[in-house]
Amino acid sequence: MLGTTRGNRLHIGVFGRRNVGKSSLLNKITGQNMSIVSNTLGTTTDPIEKSMELLPIGPCLFIDTAGIDDVGSLGKLRIKKTLDVLLRTDFAILVTDYNGFSDFEIELCKMFNKQKIPYFVVINKCDVQKPTKDVINKIEEYSTNTLCISCEKDENITYLLKSKIIENVPDDLITTTNVLNGIIAENDDVILVIPIDKEAPKDRIILPQVQTIRSILDLNAKAHVVKETQLKELLDDLKEKIKIVITDSQAFKEVSQIVPKNILLTSFSILFARNKGDLKTFYYGANAVDNLKDNDNILIYESCTHHPIKDDIAREKIPKWLKQYTGKKLNFDYHVAKGFADNIDKYALIIQCGGCMTNKKEILNRISKANELNIPITNYGLIIAKCLNILNRAIEPFIHEV
Repeated sequence: MLGTTRGNRLHIGVFGRRNVGKSSLLNKITGQNMSIVSNTLGTTTDPIEKSMELLPIGPCLFIDTAGIDDVGSLGKLRIKKTLDVLLRTDFAILVTDYNGFSDFEIELCKMFNKQKIPYFVVINKCDVQKPTKDVINKIEEYSTNTLCISCEKDENITYLLKSKIIENVPDDLITTTNVLNGIIAENDDVILVIPIDKEAPKDRIILPQVQTIRSILDLNAKAHVVKETQLKELLDDLKEKIKIVITDSQAFKEVSQIVPKNILLTSFSILFARNKGDLKTFYYGANAVDNLKDNDNILIYESCTHHPIKDDIAREKIPKWLKQYTGKKLNFDYHVAKGFADNIDKYALIIQCGGCMTNKKEILNRISKANELNIPITNYGLIIAKCLNILNRAIEPFIHEV
């Protein structure tokens, strides 16, 4: 609760063949036995994640993956999970050893380049045998950033490896963007409308709301937090001082009827569409709802696992609003938590959640995949605004961006 959320951490993936020392390396970096280490091939099955602070970079999430050379039917499933990790990786460490730089490593390098993932190569087990000149030359065809280490003897890890990571992570991956940059200024008054309903966590408010409050404070502006039932009274008290009202998307319709047209209005989810996704693409995706036909399939990406409850936003409310708006019979599928849905070419529309628990890299890759297949993609806030006929008002604060 006190740390940076995983979705806002720099994701560093550790990749390579089986038994080159990926798990040992992660254990050394974190100073904990996070991953099981064994001489048995294929010991790592599911990706293993560890959050830590890597100064001066800041909050990071290290991810240990299964070997890219895994075999058999289970091995194929492990490789798929490894490739899913690749699609949310900001920075990669490719681990190999003195045995060489094979087609598996070369294929990983090609994937890193395709996904525009910066990376460097670590050659492990250098205490057993130094890599030959031929191996070094082969590696340098794909990366000039290499480091020889020994996880067994803890050589070149504590200082050199961490320094190598710090040196090679691009500045733009370290710098975070305030979700309200360009929208509010110092001393502006901002109203946040936060309904306390069945989906509100007990004794807490949800992550996008917390992060928005922090964003307002970081910009030296003033946050006024109310429930929708108190909104009109607060607007009357503050008169014309309010710069923008930000609401939970589920209260969009009620709030839009209360807030005067001269005051900007948007939702938490749309703020995150702008901050973690591609607002322009999401905007056009929301408008593509007008082209839906009977029996079209719609995929909804949920980035965090939770037990669906009555009036669940993804399982009940969005499907209901879409059916009411379009008047069509629509089919809904769901992909929960990390990773990417299979066979998305069957969908006429993809709807991404706000993404507070997912990093920007994963959402952008989902957008890229949808664009490749010419499938419209949008997010919760924009699709709700569209169905309630207030989309243009909801994106007015960012109209120059769409």
